[in-house]
Amino acid sequence: MQRRWQHRGAIILLVIACMIVSAAEAQTTLFNGVTVPGVVITHSPKSSGKYIGSPSIAILPDGSYVASHDFFGPNSGENSQGVSEVYRSTDQGQTWSLASHLVGQYWSGLFVHDNDLYICGTSKSNGNLVIRRSTDGGFTWTTPASSSTGLLKTATGTLGYHTSSMQLVEADGRLWRGFETRNPSNSNAINVGVMSIPLGADLLDTANWTFSNTILRQTSWLAGNSFTAWREGGMVVDRNGNVVNMVRVDLPTGYSPEYAAMVRVQNASTITFDSGSDLVQFPGGAKKFTVRYNATTDKYWTVSSIVNNDNYVSNRTPGAIRNIMALMSSDNLDSWTVEQIIVQDLSDVAKIGFQYMDWVFDGSDIVIASRTAYPDGLGGANTYHDANFLTFHRVVGVVPEPSVAMLLAPTLLALVSRRG
Repeated sequence: MQRRWQHRGAIILLVIACMIVSAAEAQTTLFNGVTVPGVVITHSPKSSGKYIGSPSIAILPDGSYVASHDFFGPNSGENSQGVSEVYRSTDQGQTWSLASHLVGQYWSGLFVHDNDLYICGTSKSNGNLVIRRSTDGGFTWTTPASSSTGLLKTATGTLGYHTSSMQLVEADGRLWRGFETRNPSNSNAINVGVMSIPLGADLLDTANWTFSNTILRQTSWLAGNSFTAWREGGMVVDRNGNVVNMVRVDLPTGYSPEYAAMVRVQNASTITFDSGSDLVQFPGGAKKFTVRYNATTDKYWTVSSIVNNDNYVSNRTPGAIRNIMALMSSDNLDSWTVEQIIVQDLSDVAKIGFQYMDWVFDGSDIVIASRTAYPDGLGGANTYHDANFLTFHRVVGVVPEPSVAMLLAPTLLALVSRRG
């Protein structure tokens, strides 16, 4: 009798475990006869001349998801006036609908602060630095018309602003975000800076923000003048409690490994960088990435477009290889471990890309918005870079929590013991 009940208990536990595993199966969308990884939020065919850029995602206080992107490409008007769109999901990312169409918003990222939704970026390619607020979950937005309503910095002929969906962090009583400046005539000569504001201050008023000095990249920071550019840094607090802007590093053809640059915040007005000690090896560091800390796991996490033995191509720059989306973790920001390949397609490195992933924690999961270049039954993407999809992805169980099996195990074991 005891063996029979032990056997039944084992079967029940196995069934429960299988139910849990099935919840982690990859989502796909059948689009125009093509199976596309993830849930398609929106699509823009290459024939439109408007490509999907700057993916961003946030979770509202009511649990709704919001995701945004901009348009770039020959027919996008990015050099005169940027356009971004905001989408909402009320069923945890299974379906999405357009909430707003923002003219004069580009290279931007969403975030929630004090229960309101914000989007911060530029007005166009190398345009003004702007921020908007929505108090109704992304349907309507403020207009950055002046220095008190969200126009934070004004571009000039030789000075434009550059950002992306770059993560913010709260530390030392302030909210911190990265930004960059560059001369539009030299897209790689980018100056990295940090902006911050006291908690509780009006984010739309530029008088409340402090902007640090900016640092211009030097090609000599890597051997062979290989430090091509840096951009799109995100804020994080390191193990010593210091605020760091962790910046993408562009590299030349064939260069390996990839790196991230750790720009150190000394105070709200001052940042520093030491090329001898502040470059860390970072898989996917030649592409834009988002790093967040999780207290339950006591680890830093990221989702990036990595290069490994499966997709390495010697005649391409690391930044031009984007067909593997991977989940990685680190104890200290200095060394990183690939935990899971989320999505990969090795069939065409020139036309397939999962890139610029922005993500947030959702309970024990993480949810991701990806700028995705993929076949669509209409000729596919123009290139790996010129994405035709905004896609949503979920990674289940990144943060451990009691599973159904674990919760029921004591009851099952007690039952088995009693029957024995």
